[in-house]
Amino acid sequence: MTDSHQHGDHPAPRSTTRHTVVVPTSVNMVSLLGPGDEHLGIIEGAFDAEIHVRGNRISLKGEPGEVALADRLLDELVAIIRTGQGVTSETVERVITMLRAETTERPADVLSLNILSNRGRSIRPKTLNQKRYVDSIDQHTITFGIGPAGTGKTYLAVAKAVQALQGKQVNRIILSRPAVEAGERLGFLPGTLTEKIDPYLRPLYDALHDMLDPELIPKLMAAGTIEVAPLAFLRGRSLNDSFIILDEAQNTTPEQMKMFLTRLGFGSKIVVTGDVTQTDLPSGQKSGLRVVEGILDEVGDISFNRLTSSDVVRHRLVGKIVAAYDEHDARAERAQERQQEARP
Repeated sequence: MTDSHQHGDHPAPRSTTRHTVVVPTSVNMVSLLGPGDEHLGIIEGAFDAEIHVRGNRISLKGEPGEVALADRLLDELVAIIRTGQGVTSETVERVITMLRAETTERPADVLSLNILSNRGRSIRPKTLNQKRYVDSIDQHTITFGIGPAGTGKTYLAVAKAVQALQGKQVNRIILSRPAVEAGERLGFLPGTLTEKIDPYLRPLYDALHDMLDPELIPKLMAAGTIEVAPLAFLRGRSLNDSFIILDEAQNTTPEQMKMFLTRLGFGSKIVVTGDVTQTDLPSGQKSGLRVVEGILDEVGDISFNRLTSSDVVRHRLVGKIVAAYDEHDARAERAQERQQEARP
């Protein structure tokens, strides 16, 4: 932002840079540094640099790479504040993560992409992989979003579906799940078919309720503009001018996955979401989501997107839990391999 110069008074064991950032007067310093300097504390903990604030001037001193990164962080946060968004401690941490990942995309662009606004709330990607996933849905006819719970793969897909419906790019939304957790034995559940299906498809309704006025949803469903149905209900149909989402796709068999993908009609888009580590299929049964990439990876207009524990946007502990389980599974796999190698 302004005056940077090399600090060379004493020969230091490593090179040190001083740099002063002048924050524009139009930016509220409390928005930038956080209530009680909460954001400043996160920044100080994240960078190997001394940071001092006086008025709207922030001086940085430390190793050149760290100072340059801290400068970029402040620049990105100012850009986000200027879009009218609030900056939270979570925002600061997400921007730091993106900058450390050395990506070409600007964190401010990632975090300011507005997919949908409803009742004063905006739905936006919160990580770089989420933005790439959302962009991929725009650019491809069929998009796969594969990753652990809490990475926003279903939620963002439903947001894109509602956006496409509101923009008249499609005439209807179809949301589906394979009914394997209910054992495909819905006859054992009490009530009418709708009541039986309802609790099992609840997560899809919950996402819709965040994005549309709740009183509008029953009307759209009665008109067939929004359909929420188990995967088996799609057999034999050709779905034109539709935005179709298959959720929990790790619970499809390869045959069900093929059946679903071949429902694609003219003017339609498909998004398939799932987590290959959470399969509820009977043991020995292959997951359609596991095998599909090997079959379709060379086919154009189909995109496979991976989300990881670093894209978890639920409570920050969820990301740590997912990462710990991944590490545990990797250790168990390595131990198993060693045992097999040790066998005579």
